[in-house]
Amino acid sequence: MAVHDHPHRHPGFRFPSLRRSGTASSPTEANAVTTATATSPYVLAVLRILTGFVFLWAFLDKTFGFGYATPSGKGWIDGGSPTKGFLSGVAAGPMESTFHDWAGAGWANWLFMLGLLGIGLALIAGIGLRLAAVAGTAMMALMWIAEWPPAKHLSDGSLSMSTNPFTDYHVVYAIVLIALAAAGAGATWGLGRAWARLPFVSRNRWLM
Repeated sequence: MAVHDHPHRHPGFRFPSLRRSGTASSPTEANAVTTATATSPYVLAVLRILTGFVFLWAFLDKTFGFGYATPSGKGWIDGGSPTKGFLSGVAAGPMESTFHDWAGAGWANWLFMLGLLGIGLALIAGIGLRLAAVAGTAMMALMWIAEWPPAKHLSDGSLSMSTNPFTDYHVVYAIVLIALAAAGAGATWGLGRAWARLPFVSRNRWLM
């Protein structure tokens, strides 16, 4: 039996061409990309409206006392304070005493409630998303500091029961607000395009 050496032949397993796979895509992949691109504005619109309703509902419940987070008869219009219960209950973090001083203050109540209302309406309408993102992120940051997830123990020594030392729903809401503003999510199922065409908005892009 003779064995012949063929230096220019490479029998057996061969690696696929990376150049070919990098430049060509199957019709199925192209359709998937097209579908994802077409549906993403609607997904963002749904996320925007639902997030807006979270803020708007918090305003309505705290104002009128619907009996959910705010008991009936304890609403803002009944003389209740939207901030006193939460801020006076802060029991950890570097701003604990500061939040206690702010609890129930008239200016704190108005800022908090106007923030909830403004952010909620802006998100649902799809206008002023940049302002909503800035205001909402600042609000979420203060609430995160008030709950202070990094603490293992409260000021009285009891366990804080924190489920995560960094990421909680306040961080998630802030990221969602920033993402919606960056994506211009108010154009779909919202008044974003009409709002952007207004002269005073086109001259002041921070109002977008």
